[in-house]
Amino acid sequence: MAETLLFNALREALDEEMARDSAVFVLGEDVGQYGGSYKVTKDLYNKYGELRVLDTPIAENSFTGLAVGAAMTGLRPVIEGMNMGFLLLAFNQISNNAGMLRYTSGGNFKMPMVIRGPGGVGRQLGAEHSQRLEAYFQAVPGLKIVACSTPYNAKGLLKSAIRDDNPVLFFEHVLLYNLKENLPETEYLVPLDKAEIVRSGKDVTIVTYSRMRHHVMQAVPALVKEGYDPEVIDLISLKPLDMETIGESIRKTHKVIIVEECMKTGGIGAELIASISDRFFDELDAPVLRLSSQDIPTPYNGNLERLTIVQPNQIVEAVQKMVALRV
Repeated sequence: MAETLLFNALREALDEEMARDSAVFVLGEDVGQYGGSYKVTKDLYNKYGELRVLDTPIAENSFTGLAVGAAMTGLRPVIEGMNMGFLLLAFNQISNNAGMLRYTSGGNFKMPMVIRGPGGVGRQLGAEHSQRLEAYFQAVPGLKIVACSTPYNAKGLLKSAIRDDNPVLFFEHVLLYNLKENLPETEYLVPLDKAEIVRSGKDVTIVTYSRMRHHVMQAVPALVKEGYDPEVIDLISLKPLDMETIGESIRKTHKVIIVEECMKTGGIGAELIASISDRFFDELDAPVLRLSSQDIPTPYNGNLERLTIVQPNQIVEAVQKMVALRV
C-alpha cells in the first residue's frame, strides 16, 4: 500500500492505461508540457510524446469533435477539460455525436472516449468556474456519468472508464485533488455502475456523491454521538443510478435523505427522488428529504459561497428532523 494524492491516483491510472494500450491518448488545454492545470498529466508528455499527449487550442468544440472522430476509428481518447464548465462549448459534440453515434450507426462504430476534469464549487472561483454539469448531461442518451470521491475510486474508475466502449463523463471535484489514501500496489478496477456503501446503518439512508460524501462523513460523528445510526451511500455512478443498492438500503431504513452539491431544480437529487418514488414508494415511512445547492449562480464572496452549498450541520439537522430519535 502506498499513500497517494487523488490527482496522482488519476495520473497513475492514465499512465498505466497508456502503457497497456497504445490506442489511449490524452488531449486538452495545457495537458502536455505544462502537465495539466491540476498536474494530472504531469510528465506524461515526456514519456509518451506529443502524438499521445496533445496540447490543444482553446476550442472545446473542435478538440471534442476530434476525439469523437478518433474514437470512431478505434482510438481511445481521454479529454481533459481545464474546467468542466468550459465543456458546455462542446455540448453538441458530446450529446449529438458522442452519445448517439454508436446507436445511429447501428452499432458499426464504438465510442470509447472519456471526458474528465475538475468541477464543483471550489473556493472563490466565481460562478463560471463553479459549474456542476452532471445534471446538464444526465438526460443525454448514450452517456455514462461517474463522479469520483476518493483516491481509491478515482484510480479504479478512470481505468474502467478508459476501457469502456461507450462515452464516459468523469467528474472530479476541484477541492478533492489533495485527498490522501493508501492505494494497492497491484492493479485494480472499480465498476462504473455501482454505488458504494460508505457506512452501514439502520436509521436513515443518506445518499450522496463527490465532495458531499465528505461533508456527510463529517456529520456522522455528531449523529452517532446523539444516538443516530445513519447508512451512507456514495452514488459514484450518476448515470445509470444503482437503484439496486439504494433499494436494499431503503428496505432496511425506510427513510432517505439526499445530499448533493448540484442545484435543486432539475438536479441529480430530483431524478433520484423520482426513481425512488417509482420503485420504493411503499417502503418509505417519510417523504424523501433533499439537501441541494441554492438555485443561483455561485457568488464569488466566500461567506456567500458557503451559504449556497450544504454544510455538515445542515445534514445533522436533517437527520434529527427525519428520524426524531432521542437517547
